Amino acid sequence: MRVKVCAGIVGAVLLLAGCSSSNELTAGGQSVRFVEDKPGSECQLLGTATGKQSNWLSGQHGEEGGSMRGAANALRNQAAEMGGNVIYGVSSPTQGMLSSFVPTDSEMIGQVYKCKN
Repeated sequence: MRVKVCAGIVGAVLLLAGCSSSNELTAGGQSVRFVEDKPGSECQLLGTATGKQSNWLSGQHGEEGGSMRGAANALRNQAAEMGGNVIYGVSSPTQGMLSSFVPTDSEMIGQVYKCKN
């Protein structure tokens, strides 16, 4: 009975540890950049993308910039999947009063463009 309980606990810990990993940049995501100025006519708007990072286990302040870095990586990866290489107008609607006290998911939203340069 003890062995089954210990095996169950170890399995649960491994499962939860897998859920807390941050989003890694893909090869495509590495070529996507954030810009502050709205892209010009040489760029085509592809749509809106959302990047999320769960903070349920790690809290708001994980390693290396924490959850917002994971959300930014997820956003860049999604933009690359859409065929884009530029993200403009990024906002973080989840960063509010509640997120200071409760580990809510971090989220970033931005407009994805494909630019020729």
